[in-house]
Parts: sequence; C-alpha cells; structure tokens
Amino acid sequence: MSATRMDLRKLELIGIAIIAVLILVVLPLALDAFRLNLVGKYLTLAFVAVGLVLCWGHTGILSLGQGVFFGLGGYCMAAFLKLEASSPANTKIQSTPGIPDFMDWNQITEIPWFWVPFKSLPATLILVLLVPAALAFILSAPMFKRRVGGVYFAIITQAMAAVMTILIVGRQGYTGGINGITDLRTLLGWDIRPDFSKYVLYFVCCFLLIGCIFLARYVVGSKLGRILVAVRDKEDRVRFSGYDVSSFKVFVFCLAASISAIGGAMFTLQVGFMSPSFVGIVPSIEMVIFAAVGGRHSLVGAVAGTLLVMWGKTLFSESFPELWLFAMGGLFIAVVLLFPRGLAGLFTDQLLPRLFNMRFFGRSGERVSPAPAE
Repeated sequence: MSATRMDLRKLELIGIAIIAVLILVVLPLALDAFRLNLVGKYLTLAFVAVGLVLCWGHTGILSLGQGVFFGLGGYCMAAFLKLEASSPANTKIQSTPGIPDFMDWNQITEIPWFWVPFKSLPATLILVLLVPAALAFILSAPMFKRRVGGVYFAIITQAMAAVMTILIVGRQGYTGGINGITDLRTLLGWDIRPDFSKYVLYFVCCFLLIGCIFLARYVVGSKLGRILVAVRDKEDRVRFSGYDVSSFKVFVFCLAASISAIGGAMFTLQVGFMSPSFVGIVPSIEMVIFAAVGGRHSLVGAVAGTLLVMWGKTLFSESFPELWLFAMGGLFIAVVLLFPRGLAGLFTDQLLPRLFNMRFFGRSGERVSPAPAE
C-alpha cells in the first residue's frame, strides 16, 4: 500500500471519528427532542447511502430501487410492532380481536401465515436482513449471470420499485395499503413514543450506522474490495482472469440491500410507522442523490451527503414549500456538473492538496506523479 493511500485511509478514519462526534455528542447537546428525532430519521436514510457506496461507487452497479429494500426492512419491523400492539385487549372493539386493525377492516379473520414469524423479535431481526437480501438475490442473480448491467439494470430496479409500490397499495388487507402500518406503540412492552425512548433509539441508530460504515470499510479495504473496483473499471479483464464476476456483483448487491433494510427498521422504530411512500421510485432516486452529493466513493461522504440533502430538503420545505423540489433538483445538477465526485472528491482533489502541499489524487486514491518540467 502506498504512502498516499495510507494517508487517505487515515483521513477516512478521521472523517468517521468526526461524524461520530457530531452525531453522538454535538447534535444531542445542541438539538431538542423533536429536531434530534428528525436527524435520527435522516441517519436511517444514510444506511442506504452507505450501501450505494458499495454497490454503485465501488462496483459500478447503479440501483434506482434501493427504497424497496429500505421499505422491506421497515415493514418487517412494523409487522412485529403492529402484532404486539394488536393484542386482544387492545383490539376488543374489533369484530375479530387479536389481529391488526387494517386486517379487520378488510374482513380478514386470522393472521396470514407469512405474518406469523413476526410474532418473535429474534425472527423479525433475522428477517429484516434476509427478506431484502433474498429479493436482491432473486432480482440480480439471473441478470448478472446474463451480463445485464449499466443503465438496463438501473431501469429494471426502478421498475421493481414501481411494482412493489403497486403491490403494497393493492394488498391493503395484508400491508395496510396506502396508509401503511401505523399506530405502533411498544417494543417488548417498552413504549417507543416518549422523548426518552426517541433519544435511546437515536443512539442505537447511530451505533448501528457506525458499525455498518466499518463493515463497508472492511469490505472496501479487503481483497474483495479490490476485486470489486476492478469489476467496476475493467469487468471483462476480471472475467478473463478467471473470476466469477456475477457472484461478486450479486454478493455486494445483497449486502447493500441488507444494510438499507437496517435503516428501514430503525426508521420504523423512530418515526412510528411505515408506508409505501418510502418504497417507490422518487425516494429511491433521492437516495442516489445522497450518495452523489456526498461522493459515491466515500463512506463518510455518503453520510455527510445524506445529512446535507435532508437538512436542505427540510429547510426549503419549511420556508419555501412550493420551491423545494426545484431547489433539490438544482442542488443535484450543480454538484454533478461542478463536483462530479461529490463533496468527498472536492476535499481530496482540491482542498487536501492545498492544505498539505500535495498533488492531485487519482480516482483509485493513488498519488499521481507530476509531469516532468519542460
């Protein structure tokens, strides 16, 4: 490993430390319970951005359907919380006590078989990871085996997001329909609605996010990570070297799906509901914007980009509700045109060389030798 790459790895650790201090110390001390819960919501979306750094930034797989995996994780957790809130005592006014209210409204008289595993918290936690990964595998394995990639894969994942939204809305008796799964109250008897609970869940979300960042960093820094970058840059050469490229792509896509699902589960716990509005095409594209603004090659940049974009979205929607969509679109266009490698690229390409009197860093992180003087 070159000295320059070692320096960048150290700077990445410093960046992670700064993010950790910001979300674990500074923000909890500076914000009230409502604003901190809002930041916690932003951080749940940062899980998706971290996954996109792996599959898009380091492997070249652009997915426009990550909201599906975020939503599946959220729906898995919401199913457990809803079943706990739907005890016979709490639902005695229903025609069929002991089942979720939206099932009773749709004349369903017993809990469907695929809801039964969500009566157990350990099973739910496992399914939060496995269900999105299984869908990612089913979607990606046949396409990558047939060498479908690039814009075609992006369009297919976008279609998946549209289909999943239609499915969730259409199967109202099993999913809550357009309203989603609401009125979530307790987690194993612990009320998740008071401010104190919001604080606890916020810190749980922060630690899980930091853990996922280190997991992704381990993958990127390993031999597997170097193969993924090679697949991104010279896929045919990697294939001719004897590697099964499709297996690497499927693995990283499934890993990104599971990381996104963790964020969805934490979103449900912190916000108290899950709806199809987080599964469709628009939220999936917004999640890609998070990674693009922060820098799709940087894990720290992905988190910073998510916080920046969501803060801007909240600010504009509060102050200029009729203009915030245009502002968000303008932000994305400006970043892509002026800083194609995002905020992280701006730092490593422009600010860092000036601060430390260093030359331009190449795409892979290797130092580019200056041209000889004429």
